[in-house]
Amino acid sequence: MRELTYLVAVSLDGRIAGPDGDFSAFPVEGDHMEWLFRDWRDTLPAVALEAMGLEADHARIDCVLMGWNTYAAGFSQGVRDPYPQHEQVVFSRRRGPADVPDGIRVVGSDPVAEVRRLKQTDGVGIWLCGGGQLAGVLADEVDRLVLKVNPFVLGDGPALFDTAYAARSFALTGSTAYGSGVVVNEYRRA
Repeated sequence: MRELTYLVAVSLDGRIAGPDGDFSAFPVEGDHMEWLFRDWRDTLPAVALEAMGLEADHARIDCVLMGWNTYAAGFSQGVRDPYPQHEQVVFSRRRGPADVPDGIRVVGSDPVAEVRRLKQTDGVGIWLCGGGQLAGVLADEVDRLVLKVNPFVLGDGPALFDTAYAARSFALTGSTAYGSGVVVNEYRRA
């Protein structure tokens, strides 16, 4: 059975972006990036892999889940097919197949049912790329959390999990601090 991993950059106050989806505060340089390139290169968009001379290795994931806002974040740079190396699923109640290139599947129905179905299919792993609203809906389906905790406070923006209060326990399985100030914390559902 495939696992759902939520790997995401987060601020000290639990924000995954600034207001209006602004990611500019999150560093894309620093010694923590070596970890990403080595262990989680499959989470890099195709344009980044190509620019760095890397290839997806499908070591941890082969399916990417995104809410529409996360998917649309690359539009301003002309990116409409961010992860062609993986199965891509975009959740949206207002968009459909005509709004995405071939090879990307838009799902307008229940995200929980879709994730449960995907977990039962053959494959390596499923990555919840974002965003906070989708993570809130899928909170009880997340098997692993990999948080790139950044040393700043944003004060506003999408939360890591945008959901109603419910205590959900995870056990810390690893933590690595980098000179960049980023701390990577890895958790498994308890």
